[in-house]
Amino acid sequence: MSLKLPQAPNAGLFKQGYQSHNSADGAIIRNIEAVREISSILLTSMGPSGRNKIIVNKHGRIFVTNDAATMVNELEIVHPAVKLLITASKQQEFEMGDNTNVVIILAGELLNIAEKLIHTGLSVTEIIQGYNMANKYVMETMEKLVVDNVESITETDQLKKVIKPVIAAKQYGNEEAISRLVIDAVKLIMNPKRPQAFNVDNVRVVKIMGASLSSSQVIKGMVFPREPEGHVKNITTKSKVVVFNCPIDISTTETKGTVLLHNAQEMLDFSKGEEQQLDQMCKEISDSGVKVVVAGANVGELALHYFNRYGILVLRVPSKFDLRRVSQVCGATPLPRLGAPMPDEMGEVDVIETREIGGDRVTVFRQNESVSRTSTIVVRGATQNSLDDIERAIDDGVNAIKGLIKDNRLLPGAGAVEIELVKLVTQYGEKTPGLMQLAIKNYAKAFEVIPRVLAETSGLDPSETLSTMYAQHSTEGGLVKGVDIDMSTDDNLVDVKKAQIFDLLSTKRFAYDLATEAATTILSIDQIIMAKRAGGPQVPQQRRPGNWDQED
Repeated sequence: MSLKLPQAPNAGLFKQGYQSHNSADGAIIRNIEAVREISSILLTSMGPSGRNKIIVNKHGRIFVTNDAATMVNELEIVHPAVKLLITASKQQEFEMGDNTNVVIILAGELLNIAEKLIHTGLSVTEIIQGYNMANKYVMETMEKLVVDNVESITETDQLKKVIKPVIAAKQYGNEEAISRLVIDAVKLIMNPKRPQAFNVDNVRVVKIMGASLSSSQVIKGMVFPREPEGHVKNITTKSKVVVFNCPIDISTTETKGTVLLHNAQEMLDFSKGEEQQLDQMCKEISDSGVKVVVAGANVGELALHYFNRYGILVLRVPSKFDLRRVSQVCGATPLPRLGAPMPDEMGEVDVIETREIGGDRVTVFRQNESVSRTSTIVVRGATQNSLDDIERAIDDGVNAIKGLIKDNRLLPGAGAVEIELVKLVTQYGEKTPGLMQLAIKNYAKAFEVIPRVLAETSGLDPSETLSTMYAQHSTEGGLVKGVDIDMSTDDNLVDVKKAQIFDLLSTKRFAYDLATEAATTILSIDQIIMAKRAGGPQVPQQRRPGNWDQED
């Protein structure tokens, strides 16, 4: 009689190395535990008093930040359920630029509550239905909680209502200075007649080490952290520009050739033809009226010599992204070939100047139009990490303008809108019959996590702060009471309307909707089937020609 060894379930179905986790193995609970882990990492980083994290990525680069989008990008997460949540967070970052942390934290809290409901005996289907009903009610109710709106997108005070709270969440204490820089940069490129044409990519950031944040400035035009290659450094009159995205040098063949020279004359004559050809090409470019050459690749010494002779300014821009930006600012077409450009391939620039900022030489391309196509914020700071963090805060501030153009209505910030939603959604749950009532009322409790974390990170007693907020929100006019992180009042609550602490309606709605969708999607997964990862060493990424460019 032969002995039969027990085999794993589905052993003959998949190739060797597959992993399968189903509901019998507790797949749903495992997914919730994984999401809880990432949520707890990001929890303490939320809000103006949020803690920083040090993250060292696989390349050894160090990040010191409390920005959720940066953290999830640099953490190499392999759990498929958590990856779903991170996808939702990245969608929030792409669409709105803010509240990425809220998506992950709220989804994590919804799943924590769902785990308790599952242990209570509620089915996953009932929880998902209850969550979706509550989310639909929240989307409809939020419009009734609007307390202010932005009347004009060209007034500094009106723009500050939106930008300042967003930046305060990342750079608390520096929000006044950074919001002033962002508003100045946005106003330079914003067309009041066509605000929908606003593009966040038209606000550039250049980081220069040294000095402090107070030395930062906004420059109308585009700034490159390098000086021109040749002797010509400045152009003061309106000049024609040509952009090449190929090397400006003598072309060489890929095959190597050996040349036998018999005498000195042959040596002199050897490269004369090439020099004459390059001289002719530079002369043709000069004769076409071009005074500025922007190169996306290397510029040969001989070509530079001829450009200097003809009085042409040469700037090398190794980043392909910046090369496209220059082409857009000047109205030029990037050329893949050397030679004189056609009239419609050339662009124009009003002024090019070389400045010295903190010991670094920078080149400024400036257009003297009333509405510039590009503005640049030159950020100063003591360390590279602080400069990177300020840049992320600026990006969030500029993205807030994108959300503002979609919808100018504002909700109370500092956790006030969340407490109001807890109250309203709980009342809605009371009126709902059946087991769904339990899911809806617990969905409401999840919103408590936002004010609770704001209170905890600010050093307040979260239980006491929440009970005070509930008491205030049950009275007339209590909607505008939020967490006072400065502890300047006796009850640790602040009037958000007077303090100008607002959240954009469009941003919050998008975040809550994504968080609910991510949570219900993860809850609906009852089995994870994972193939064995391909073996062998990872293929190294090919280096791009020219300088590497993160943005591209």
